[in-house]
Amino acid sequence: MRTAEGPKRHLLEGVEILNGVLSSHGFVFQLGACDKGSGGWFASGSYRRGERELELHFRGSLGLVTYHIGDDSLDHETYMRFVGFYGQNQYPGFPKEPIESFMHLASDISNYCTDFVSGDGSQFRAWAKEIRQNPTKFKGIGAIG
Repeated sequence: MRTAEGPKRHLLEGVEILNGVLSSHGFVFQLGACDKGSGGWFASGSYRRGERELELHFRGSLGLVTYHIGDDSLDHETYMRFVGFYGQNQYPGFPKEPIESFMHLASDISNYCTDFVSGDGSQFRAWAKEIRQNPTKFKGIGAIG
């Protein structure tokens, strides 16, 4: 991809998939930066509802996925470990097509991220606090299952 248009197009195609999971809960997507960085062309954006944000980055494939409630944050992998389904989650994976990553993320959000999407966020905040207090909590732990 020689411009940001490729990553932007893929990100927006993926947003159409994620809308099916997030829009009904009041989340709205806003496109962010589309530019060239040290790793090449990328596109980013986020879903927002109030103080909640799901941050997405695309560079060749869906990469960084981070959940925020106010000042509390968890990356997707850490969130999956806390909910107890790491190893059963579909994202990240090794998709043949970039759009498949968004399908996998949508499945994980639907199945495992209820507290973030439609809950009161108390469990999410407790986990974010725990990881701040012990940032190496999951270091050296491999996939389960």
